[in-house]
Amino acid sequence: MKKIVLLFVLGASMSVFSQKKEKTLITIDGEKTTVSEFKRVYEKNLDAIDNEEAKSITNNLDLYINYKLKVKEAYAINLDTLPSYKREMESYKNQLSAPYLQDTTFIDQLVKDAYFRTKNQVKAKHILMRLPREASPKDTLMVYNKILELRERIIKGEKFEALAAQYSEDRSAQDDPKTGRKGNGGSLGYFSAFNMVYPFEVAAYSTKVGEISMPFKTQFGYHIMQVDDIKESKGEIEAAHILIRDTTAVGKMKIDSIYAKLNNKESFDDLAKKYSEDPGSKNNGGKLGKFGAGRMVKSFDDAAFALENVSDFSKPFRSQFGWHIVQLLKKHPIKSFDEMKVELKEKIKKSSRMQLSEDAVVNKLKKEYTIIEYEEAKKILDRKNLRAIPKDSLQHTIISINDKNITQETFINYIRNRRHLAVFKLFEMFKDDQILTYYKENLIYTEPEYAYTLKEYEDGLLLFELMQEKIWTKSSNDSIGLQKFFKSQEDTYTTTDLDSIKGQVINDYQNFLDKNWIAALRKKSKVKVSKKELKKLIKFYENK
Repeated sequence: MKKIVLLFVLGASMSVFSQKKEKTLITIDGEKTTVSEFKRVYEKNLDAIDNEEAKSITNNLDLYINYKLKVKEAYAINLDTLPSYKREMESYKNQLSAPYLQDTTFIDQLVKDAYFRTKNQVKAKHILMRLPREASPKDTLMVYNKILELRERIIKGEKFEALAAQYSEDRSAQDDPKTGRKGNGGSLGYFSAFNMVYPFEVAAYSTKVGEISMPFKTQFGYHIMQVDDIKESKGEIEAAHILIRDTTAVGKMKIDSIYAKLNNKESFDDLAKKYSEDPGSKNNGGKLGKFGAGRMVKSFDDAAFALENVSDFSKPFRSQFGWHIVQLLKKHPIKSFDEMKVELKEKIKKSSRMQLSEDAVVNKLKKEYTIIEYEEAKKILDRKNLRAIPKDSLQHTIISINDKNITQETFINYIRNRRHLAVFKLFEMFKDDQILTYYKENLIYTEPEYAYTLKEYEDGLLLFELMQEKIWTKSSNDSIGLQKFFKSQEDTYTTTDLDSIKGQVINDYQNFLDKNWIAALRKKSKVKVSKKELKKLIKFYENK
């Protein structure tokens, strides 16, 4: 029984996009189903049909009518108003609409950019001026002007590294008098795609070697950057290391003695297990797995990627963690674009840059839609007690998108639990969110495939609930009805012991209940099939 239900759950259709000229095949209580709608369902199910008899147009039409009658009944008894159904449908809508909220052309360009930035690594240094996320336009401008002034000083001849050490709010740029650690002067070494936050990556690959970028913003604040080099990437490597945490002369003596043992052909693996003070890799012979440029601290990166041959090991070098010796275990050169395309697309989907694809859709929609902001209603943005304004006072339209008016109350509900950003930024986020919401609400009118698929799921979910209530639960829980049915069919079975063949009897009872239910549904509904169109349909498939 469930198999037949699922067959037509997969193939349910709708008439939203049917053209007026299309011929009607079935009419159920005035609701028409066109020939093309049925053909779509029938052809979609052909792969699931394994014998010629089951492929019969007449048989499939009967099953389809039964399906339509059951779905009609589900709506009639308001199964579509169940909270569980509404939650399930909302979840599915979000899942189904997700691909439509992405700009595929934009994503394709992101993939190409990511490949270039994987194949080529850039070396850069930066100065950072931090900016709180909720900064006002005044504070933002002040920080911008401050870092712009530093850029002018560098262009006029002052050393980038000196200004980075003095002014940058990236601590790694500054000397640490407590530990004696020298700052890096803003130098980040070499890095490639996905190693930095996306706006930083874009700036690095957009700035010419030797030039100073204009100020640009990331989640950390404003930066300026100097690009020192760009070169073809060595790809990723696998490496192992030995770490001695003591940075005093005692630690230096210890790492030098290990280095001497390595030069005397002692095993790197054994020495790492014996002496390394990195608990995460020590027991594994110092192995760190696979990594690319920019993943490790600069001194480690420089030493590891300078090794030319597998099994080569570095001289002892120092990082903020202590003294290291690193050994090259394996090289992983950059693959071709075709080999990496799928992997890069998956990385992009999981990264923050995927938001840019959604932003591209929003920007496109802003040009297509008529969007009006009502300045009088927007004055509530200036009120300090914004979230405490009574509901009755929030019924004015604050934004309209085409024919849809959105009230101040909707905006307040959106920002009620969002307190980490300034109100003017929240309003822009709200506007974009409403544009996407409007777009999703209208997908059933603009995207036929989306509408068909959504309707299939919607009707299928309703039918499942209905079958559960009318057939499956009843056949399992109605022991008296099951016993009565068994006795009425005694000649059919080879035993009088119901328990020994209960599964088979339950299945037969489900078929019996379903058959009677269908008869009742057909009796109370007016079903009309166009004999002319049915005949043409049968002939069409006979000649295929």
